[in-house]
Amino acid sequence: MKTINEALHWRYSTKIFDASKKISIEDFEQIKDLLQMSPSSTNIQPWHFVIADDDAGKARIAKSTQEAFPFNTPKVLDASHVVVFCTRIYADDEYLQSVLDKEDQDGRYAQPEFKAQMHQGRQSFLDMHRFDNKDEPHWLAKQVYLSMGGALLGAALLGIDTVPMEGVDLQALNTEFDLRSKGYSAVAVVSFGYRSDEDFNAKIPKSRLSEDVIFTKA
Repeated sequence: MKTINEALHWRYSTKIFDASKKISIEDFEQIKDLLQMSPSSTNIQPWHFVIADDDAGKARIAKSTQEAFPFNTPKVLDASHVVVFCTRIYADDEYLQSVLDKEDQDGRYAQPEFKAQMHQGRQSFLDMHRFDNKDEPHWLAKQVYLSMGGALLGAALLGIDTVPMEGVDLQALNTEFDLRSKGYSAVAVVSFGYRSDEDFNAKIPKSRLSEDVIFTKA
């Protein structure tokens, strides 16, 4: 297992995957744990993940690249696993109740009033974004991007390569997987696998803005 610092310097956006290499079941279960256990504001968990681990599934996701983003097609087809990251379109009362009941089932509330307080607090944040900021869909999508960041780092710690892609036809994904009827919308795709020796991007030095530019002491 790499250290965090080693993983950060080792990982990069993989441009060419080695199609002959497959992520083990055990390692991908850890990726799924990263997604399921990701933090989210008020624990609202507004995500869903469509996972392709075979050629048929990857071909379905690749449909979203073939028209406008053909350069991303091999990154889908040659990867070991591909995940479509989806956000809830709207956090309705039924969904909020399902989250609350699952928390209760998992033993988070020692007293009934604690459950009521959590529901009130979560609803308050949601109402702020729905009625005041008027950015509910964007707020929910931000939580999904938190899970994406955690998955990219976690995969690197496991020695698994990744590439996040917004260069996909989101409408095509929504249609292919009937996401909107389920209350979700695709936001991005991440491919997981192992870099090819032919990947030019693995040989290019990383470039990040310097500490004096990005950090300010309070």
